[in-house]
Amino acid sequence: MTLPFRSILMLWLAAAPGLAAALPEGFVDVPEAIPEARYDIRYLGSENFIGRPVAGYERATCILSEPAAEALARVQREAMLNGLTLKIFDCFRPQRAVDDFVRWGRDLADLKMKAAYYPRVPKDELFERGYIAEKSGHSRGSTVDLTLVVTDPARATQVLQGPITVGAEADMGSPFDLFDPRSHTENPDMPAHVRHNRAWFAALMDRHGFSNLPEEWWHYTLRDEPYPDRFFDFPVK
Repeated sequence: MTLPFRSILMLWLAAAPGLAAALPEGFVDVPEAIPEARYDIRYLGSENFIGRPVAGYERATCILSEPAAEALARVQREAMLNGLTLKIFDCFRPQRAVDDFVRWGRDLADLKMKAAYYPRVPKDELFERGYIAEKSGHSRGSTVDLTLVVTDPARATQVLQGPITVGAEADMGSPFDLFDPRSHTENPDMPAHVRHNRAWFAALMDRHGFSNLPEEWWHYTLRDEPYPDRFFDFPVK
């Protein structure tokens, strides 16, 4: 018998009261609830568009509101049925991290990560083009940056196109956090297999209540997010 997400969550909270107490009420440490997913929390280290750890990230984990975590668990279950698993780059982002992004964005002399993350966009246009903002949906606790990884090529080829290799990410045409028109979800200039993969991924997320940010194929927010007007600032730990 498969327990519903809420039952699993309650069992975990009872077994790990110390961790539970570290999070505000209504938030979930997602790797404990969705252990099958893969986690590559980029802002804890230096492999990101700033090139250093970001303020507020103290542990390589994903924190989400409980409704967002429940919905993401449903996404993961459907992905697994299709020979795929989720790979998560970022979830809840404290306001102090967003403030760190803003400070970095205003330092026009710091261009050390430009070639890798925004090669065709002037740094002083990152705000106006929507890649960086002073307030982020991530800080409301129901936004997630993620992609798909192949676990069973035979099943994955039934839903995705292009190169499909066990352990590899699905080909979405651009890497996470590439600030470029190539990352726009419905960019018509991308190869046909990339457009297919992005559309299939968007449909998967949509079926479970998530809406995409058009500028970033990896960025999804729970439509019925529980805190639409609140921006939280507790650390990721």
